[in-house]
Amino acid sequence: MSDFNLSAFSDAIADIAATAAPAAASFATHHHRTATAFYWRDGYFVTAEEAVEADEEIELTLASGETVKAQLVGRDPSTGVALLRPAGAATAPALARADAVRPGSLAVAIGNSEGAALAVFGTVGEVGPAWRSMRGGTIDRRINLAVNAGGRFEGGPVLDAKGALIGMLLFGPRRRALVMPYETIERAVATLREKGHVARGYLGAGLHPIRNGDSHGAMVMSLDDNGPAKAAGLHLGDIIVSWNGEAVHGPRELIRRLGPDSAGASVTLGVVRGGEQRDVVLTIGEKPLS
Repeated sequence: MSDFNLSAFSDAIADIAATAAPAAASFATHHHRTATAFYWRDGYFVTAEEAVEADEEIELTLASGETVKAQLVGRDPSTGVALLRPAGAATAPALARADAVRPGSLAVAIGNSEGAALAVFGTVGEVGPAWRSMRGGTIDRRINLAVNAGGRFEGGPVLDAKGALIGMLLFGPRRRALVMPYETIERAVATLREKGHVARGYLGAGLHPIRNGDSHGAMVMSLDDNGPAKAAGLHLGDIIVSWNGEAVHGPRELIRRLGPDSAGASVTLGVVRGGEQRDVVLTIGEKPLS
């Protein structure tokens, strides 16, 4: 690559970052570090759900250096999205939606640190189909990044080579950078604006993984008095081994099935009680707000 082309490439990355910088803001988290939020539209910002607490006061530092108080409208642990509404008229140009990305596509992560613009670039490392998070959220696409981004970028926008929004930067296991896709954020924001929370399915049972020879399942260790599990007739010591005929190997698999789309659904649980297997029909509840 010639020096001219390398210089042009450098300028192109910097131009993408400079154009998106006004959309990014920062705030101090309850972990005493800095995270990024970015302007969505209609006066709202989005950020990483893990970076905010329900009762804390949030103060956004905008790209201009101005600080504004912000209300936490709602949070969705199942997708990692939190919605903020600043006081006053804190706005910025909304980022355009990106087209589909492929492995190897350029990715530019944008952050903010007390008003100072941050940017780092790399590539999209993996693109896969829809998946379900550990907390039961349906994520429209799996997008992992080959980008060396630090914690200050968490909650910030990830852009393509045209400067359009792929999604929001989050960190998965082992601090692996991943993207919460645009369409997943859009769905979460719509629900948070309307309800202030995203419903999650609720069994009302404390579960413990159990393994007996080749058998795996989730043992009922406690029951909420007014929960769906007790109402359906589950007992302490019951071992849940299947969900609508599909094997369940432990509590994590049950939790993943208790996403926002599960509340109100009727399911048949395969249960082992006293060495005998039986079916228990249960209507999933909606997890109470904490």
